[in-house]
Amino acid sequence: MTLELVTIPCLKDNYAYLLHDPASDETTLIDAPEAGPILAALKARGWHLDQILLTHHHWDHIDGVGAIVEATSATILGAAADAHRLPPLSRALVEADQVTVGAEIGYVIDVPGHTVGHIAFYFPASGLCFTADSLMAAGCGRLFEGTPQQMFESLAKLQQLPPATLICSGHEYTAANLAFAISVDPGNSALQARIRAVTRARSGGHPTVPVTLSEELATNPFLRAQDPYIRQYLGMADATDAQVFTAIRALKDKF
Repeated sequence: MTLELVTIPCLKDNYAYLLHDPASDETTLIDAPEAGPILAALKARGWHLDQILLTHHHWDHIDGVGAIVEATSATILGAAADAHRLPPLSRALVEADQVTVGAEIGYVIDVPGHTVGHIAFYFPASGLCFTADSLMAAGCGRLFEGTPQQMFESLAKLQQLPPATLICSGHEYTAANLAFAISVDPGNSALQARIRAVTRARSGGHPTVPVTLSEELATNPFLRAQDPYIRQYLGMADATDAQVFTAIRALKDKF
């Protein structure tokens, strides 16, 4: 049995996620932007929270931890590299460590770039990857601490996951990311169709995440540095993929 997934809007444009295993009744939270909506979602379903998995240290991913732990006594897991700036951890994690929700095993993936201690959580049996501000819907996170090369390598790891994997990212930035994407990949018909679908979803007040990795591969310019059309459009036909990625990231920062 796969895990149940609940997407919880928080703050202005953040998302938190609940993972629930019906067989064991165990529940895990990924990131904690604020306590209220998360505790309300748990109460509405009659679920008890067992653990919190933190992707990185930014305030809009951890501010709700204290109140949630006070209400639930959940344990806290996060990156060992960021232990000094995360809430006190019950367990510090490094790449390839395993976490569990009921009987299902998840794996830690080191994805620096947005921050140097950013991690993602991949649950292969359920086909879910929680990428927060590394791989985002139609984009990637700003490089507040890491380098373009670090982010390029982090995204290369995530690109190797099965195409049907649902990418659960941390913000509702999709429309803005797509507006940039079409500026560097204007002839992409899949991207044009995604813009129309996202416009409809947002006009109805619906989240645009999670999204399949296959859709990201087809429409996210940060995963398409090898695409001949984008390379030609940017005048970088002979550049390396990493150089094209770096140029796309610089253009996005100015967009």
